[in-house]
Amino acid sequence: MDYNDSYYYSDLDAALGGLFIVIILASLVIGLIAYIISALIYFMTSKTNGFGDVAYIAWIPIINVYSLFLLTAGGENRETIRATALKNTLIYAGLLIVSLIIPFIGLLASIGAAGFTLYFTYRLFYRWCGETGKAVLYTILMIITGGLFFAIYGLMRMNKPFVA
Repeated sequence: MDYNDSYYYSDLDAALGGLFIVIILASLVIGLIAYIISALIYFMTSKTNGFGDVAYIAWIPIINVYSLFLLTAGGENRETIRATALKNTLIYAGLLIVSLIIPFIGLLASIGAAGFTLYFTYRLFYRWCGETGKAVLYTILMIITGGLFFAIYGLMRMNKPFVA
């Protein structure tokens, strides 16, 4: 038997494999914590600002993006606000579906979905603080901190009514 043609696992291979599993598990735990915090923020903000009847949607995975669009939608009455939020949710869902199906156009759709989300996150910050400059700063801080700023600021503001 020629030992040059076979490969033996070393301690380094085992260590790297273990490290990979630890990174995957840590990512899953951090993702779950981020999901719970964002759902709590959307749930409490919805209840505080008059959308208590649909606040539970914040806890449903994937569909909870409706909460973001509902909180940032404009309109004269509840029906137009909900219609606008539903329209934005369908646009966002369409962008995500296209990004998964069509290769090159999917990349553009992914960029569009990210921009769409950033814009409505800016609008949510604006509704909380009432100033354009602060909302832009908060959106930039959210990007730089990987969403940590949104979690902290959102937890502080979720029980207070919108100012804008």
